[in-house]
Amino acid sequence: MKKRIIALILAVCTIFSITILFAGCSEADKVNHNISKQADYFDCLRRITVYNARTDFVICELEGYMSLSNNSTNELVVTCKVGADKYKKNYIYLNSYTLYVVEDISGTSTDPYHYKFYFHTEVLPDIEVKP
Repeated sequence: MKKRIIALILAVCTIFSITILFAGCSEADKVNHNISKQADYFDCLRRITVYNARTDFVICELEGYMSLSNNSTNELVVTCKVGADKYKKNYIYLNSYTLYVVEDISGTSTDPYHYKFYFHTEVLPDIEVKP
């Protein structure tokens, strides 16, 4: 009889713990996890914009199906899918005045291998030269 009571108490505690565990996960947490997982499988069309925070200029933009990570040398590692079994890897160095924004723009392209990389070269201001 003691074993049955202990087993019943353990079962109730287990069910209660599982209920609390799953009640703590909001729908937003689940969706965020699923979107991150989809992006790592190159299922999300994204745009990354890199800014120079000192000058307020856009340094570069990347657009395509990509997965993001950071490495130990303070770089943003961007792996892009560019073909059925083809990938490109780009590194963006991050420092105290460089920041980036990632946009999920899924659904705007029908090409599964869509990939663009833009460098913004108008970083230097116009200088008037007088002879």
